[in-house]
Amino acid sequence: MGDSFQRLFMMSEPEILPLNAQAARGEVRAPERSQFAHLLVHFLERFFHHETASPEGDAKSRLVLIACAAGLPPFVVSLWLWPVYHPLWPPHAGRPTYWLQVNHHFFFVVYAFVAMGIATVFEWDLFFPDLLDLFVLGPLPVADGRIFRARVAAIAVFVGGFLFDANFLPPLVLPSAIDPPNLLRFLAGHVLAVFGSAFFAAAFILALQSVLLATLGERLFRRFSLAAQGTLIAALLVLLLLFPVYSGVVPALLQNGSIYAYAIPPFWFLGIYQRLYEGASALPVYTHLAGIGCAATLIATLLVVLAYPFAYMRQVRQLIEGTGAKSTRRHVGLPFNWLLHATCVRPPVRRAVFHFIGQTILRVPRYRIHLVLYGGVGLSVVVATVLRFTSVHGQVHMAVSGDGIRAAVGILAFWTIAGLRISFVSPGNRLGNWIFRFVHGKPAPFHAAIEQLLAAKVWVLLAAMAVTFLSLAVFHSISPPELLTRPAVAAQCLVAAGMCMLLNDIFFLKVRQIAFTGERPPGESNFAFTVWKYILVIPVVSGFPVATEPWIGQSRWNFILAAAGFAGAHFFLRELHRHLTQEHSDSRALEDDEEEFPMRLGLRY
Repeated sequence: MGDSFQRLFMMSEPEILPLNAQAARGEVRAPERSQFAHLLVHFLERFFHHETASPEGDAKSRLVLIACAAGLPPFVVSLWLWPVYHPLWPPHAGRPTYWLQVNHHFFFVVYAFVAMGIATVFEWDLFFPDLLDLFVLGPLPVADGRIFRARVAAIAVFVGGFLFDANFLPPLVLPSAIDPPNLLRFLAGHVLAVFGSAFFAAAFILALQSVLLATLGERLFRRFSLAAQGTLIAALLVLLLLFPVYSGVVPALLQNGSIYAYAIPPFWFLGIYQRLYEGASALPVYTHLAGIGCAATLIATLLVVLAYPFAYMRQVRQLIEGTGAKSTRRHVGLPFNWLLHATCVRPPVRRAVFHFIGQTILRVPRYRIHLVLYGGVGLSVVVATVLRFTSVHGQVHMAVSGDGIRAAVGILAFWTIAGLRISFVSPGNRLGNWIFRFVHGKPAPFHAAIEQLLAAKVWVLLAAMAVTFLSLAVFHSISPPELLTRPAVAAQCLVAAGMCMLLNDIFFLKVRQIAFTGERPPGESNFAFTVWKYILVIPVVSGFPVATEPWIGQSRWNFILAAAGFAGAHFFLRELHRHLTQEHSDSRALEDDEEEFPMRLGLRY
């Protein structure tokens, strides 16, 4: 028993035994597993080993990364609460106020709800069978009922495992960090509220998907599936990112019995938290919220139990029958394509790659989930930047920040271009590269290479312009009066266009591959370093419009100088991009069996 426990912490392989010692052990027999166990393991592996979650096949490392990313934030907050409840200065400082303690409890409830909801939305497509399951498992001598039960068990294990991983660390630290008056009541309230909030998020999303699939069918459901995923992720992230903003009005919402408190699910489970923690002395609103939370969880669970089997059977039947052939030619976009062919994508090479991007980005699940995740995160950041909440005489008011609208322009441009670049350079569709190598070689001549790369830049620039200017039109309906004057609108449009153009140049300055056909870069990317780059850059791109738009709107000369600055920076980056592309095209191509190691050192033949 002791050796087995020590082997859990061993970082190296066990000692190799001599042949006679191995022979004395007898025949090594693999553990026998039932069909159900094999199916359960198969479905669990697919949650982390598919092209959306792990395109390079590194499912184990991705699983560890997800576990750490989900479990560390509440643990760090729990550690941070120790100096709040045990202040060293000023001397004899008491405990935090009652409502500050409530907000501390509320954070853990909100985080559990958001984390579990995002994880469920991310695995949205794997809760039901697909064509791969039908083709692989269908011909096998396995009962359909056993496959169904194994998938249900895999979903239960996934939800339970993620729920435990994201929330098990804080109860180990919080008792010593906050010194609750009644430890048992505190632990009971925390565990039941946090785990209940996360479970409700998973049950609600799975119930929503099951009901829609059972009623609409696969074909209709897929038409707005991406939009539903993006909306859910954005709503969940808004709830988390706005927590520092609306936490100040939580007392007013609860004391006045506001409709917002009864309409937002995390408040229900905060009621469970406070009701169990405070007992009979808790505010009456907590009892009402706790009742709603228990009833909502029961209803969501019953919906899953009732709707999931019908949705599962309808999904299988439609996969077998097929959706029928349909024309992929869209006549609505013909005038737009004609305009593009006459202006932005006139060269044939650029036109071919441009349409290759448009026809690929929504067909591969990995690229679709990139758009959903980046779109949801970007929308949540913008909403958190623009909205403000205040409490006046016990009444909660929502306001719009003028500087927040200015900052949102830079955030939208940055997030759109960053998300599209990540999708374009991801190694998810390398097989599509053969036709370009066959026609132009590798590396391609300069005239072909520059047109191939410009196609991606034009596609991204048009998408970023469309998103940014449509958002500006929406913002104008809620903007304060100082942003609706003619100079202010002109400054906003100039900054939006300039930032889209320059960020596009910067993001694609060193890209040397055609969109969706790149290879995996050498070495493992540092996820923490990538996150820190975003954290450092976002304040710059959001602060630039706030600092420059008022100055640009002061006079025409300032507008002209700003436009000249954007144009000069764009031409400089364009020439630098052409120079780097020329160097890459002049380099000798590697043979199929040639070693790439010198290339990684920057040594070119």
